[in-house]
Amino acid sequence: MKSKFIAILFPVNDPDEFKKELAKIQKEHSKARHVVYAYRIDSKTKSCDDREPKGTAGRPLLELLLKKDLNKTALVVVRYFGGTLLGAGRLLRTYVQSGVNVLKQAGIE
Repeated sequence: MKSKFIAILFPVNDPDEFKKELAKIQKEHSKARHVVYAYRIDSKTKSCDDREPKGTAGRPLLELLLKKDLNKTALVVVRYFGGTLLGAGRLLRTYVQSGVNVLKQAGIE
């Protein structure tokens, strides 16, 4: 539907390190409409939908990290809006699929 989703997976050791990496990603993709994320650092987890409908972006990415038992890992998905509203269901599926694809590219099945 013309939106472009870019998934980025990287190691992270603490929340401050994550904030610095997120700022770099946001700067690099300053024209993107949404930059959603999730991370897990030991027992600390956080996710953000970045103005997407609640529960359709960040939380599903966090669930993906938890399901794969990934620790000290961050997953960011950048969305360039293509002009068509996708609806909550399609949006959720697309964010999760973006996460799954980057995990596969990283050799995590």
